[in-house]
Amino acid sequence: MNKTKNAVLNFTEEISKSNTDEAQKVWKNCIQIIKDHIGGLSFKTWFEPIIPTDFSNDTLTVKIPNDFSWEYIEVHYNTLIKKALLHSIGDKAKLVYIIDDKIKNEPEKIIGHELKVKTFNQLSTQEKSIDVDAAIFETHLNEKFSFDNFIKGEGNQLARAAAYAVANSPGGTSFNPLFIYGGVGLGKTHLIQAVGNAVLKNNKAKRVLYTTAEKFTMEYVDSIKKNSTNEFSSFYRKVDVLIIDDIQFFALKEATTDTFFHIFNSLHQLGKQIILSSDKPPKSLSGLDERLISRFHWGLSVDIQPPDLETRIAILLKKCESFGLEINSEIIEYISSNITNNIRELEGCLVKILALASLEGKEITLELAKEVVKSIATDRKFSITVEQIQKIVSQYFEIPEDMLRSKTKKQEFVQARQIAMYFCKKFTNASLKTIGLHFGGRDHSTVIHSIQSVEEMLTEDKFISIINSIQRKIEISS
Repeated sequence: MNKTKNAVLNFTEEISKSNTDEAQKVWKNCIQIIKDHIGGLSFKTWFEPIIPTDFSNDTLTVKIPNDFSWEYIEVHYNTLIKKALLHSIGDKAKLVYIIDDKIKNEPEKIIGHELKVKTFNQLSTQEKSIDVDAAIFETHLNEKFSFDNFIKGEGNQLARAAAYAVANSPGGTSFNPLFIYGGVGLGKTHLIQAVGNAVLKNNKAKRVLYTTAEKFTMEYVDSIKKNSTNEFSSFYRKVDVLIIDDIQFFALKEATTDTFFHIFNSLHQLGKQIILSSDKPPKSLSGLDERLISRFHWGLSVDIQPPDLETRIAILLKKCESFGLEINSEIIEYISSNITNNIRELEGCLVKILALASLEGKEITLELAKEVVKSIATDRKFSITVEQIQKIVSQYFEIPEDMLRSKTKKQEFVQARQIAMYFCKKFTNASLKTIGLHFGGRDHSTVIHSIQSVEEMLTEDKFISIINSIQRKIEISS
């Protein structure tokens, strides 16, 4: 009896191990696809902690660290994960998340028919030749982009108003095309996709298609290889609302822009809505056919400016609300004051703080916020004085602060003084002469020599570690 029981247990363990091994293989295939579509930091934060545990009956089971991770992945990466599963398992693929031995989703609802949507290049020859209504195609819209979660501010209110008008009457306003331009990370993609989502909400029969100039180009090149350029053009001409992001990437692509020019004319004549985005206004686009640029002026061109402080704060508060979390107002104001020109970085900073708090058990403090802002922000403005740097450096080396200003030539004090001068030049707007005056009245040539000495020593691992430690303390204190 015991032998039979042991045999059953061994058999069960073998099946379990086999299922786990298979799960690891499937998940490995999935993450290879996921890696190609997201940044390294995002992958490390959200996908590395996921552990595949079982695979059977086309259902992959994975363990995920906590509810916060599950909710974030569901909102931001659900479509990408579906595509990875489709590619790795097939159209019967199902996914189950487990947190603390509890199922977080119903597997039969996770994939379903949604995986069967197709892009133009996935359609069969027969499907390409029939009416778009009969051919299932993917809108490529991200459902999270809506007018409800787009924070209106002084810098974007005209663009938002125009987009909202178009959403309520696509092709029925004088805003055709609607051309939205502005710098990186200001919300252009959010706004133009919000139009598409609103159009579909109002009328599911509308054929809305979002793509990028780069993807449009790649599909066109592929159609040339497959001798299907006529079908390619026909497919796009049957769309009701065509949304193309980053139109500046059409520059110098003559064949692609010529094809788009004719698609544009056809859609416009039929009263279909065209929405475009770019990093610069039409008149500043170089490398594009002038006749195409002239058509961009037929409708409305409107820019999005960097958000003011109040708008940035509102954006972060809205993000916190979506996560169901409350964060100290001092932290919100600090982030908003130090990331000024990029909404993507602003939101990314908050997400990273929440991720560190959730995944690593760190307390959400102002110090943590300062650390994260420095690692993310490209427009970070430091507010640190020479005196503060002197204090930090002297504390690090455990020497009296006045020794940095003294005439002593003891090596331990000389090196600390040189490092302090190096950071004063790096993190303040003080001139070389002013820095020298703060260090006992030394002249600018001494400051230059100190900076050069530190830079030369930055090839030594031990010295690099010292510099990095001090720099981190300065950044947190700024």
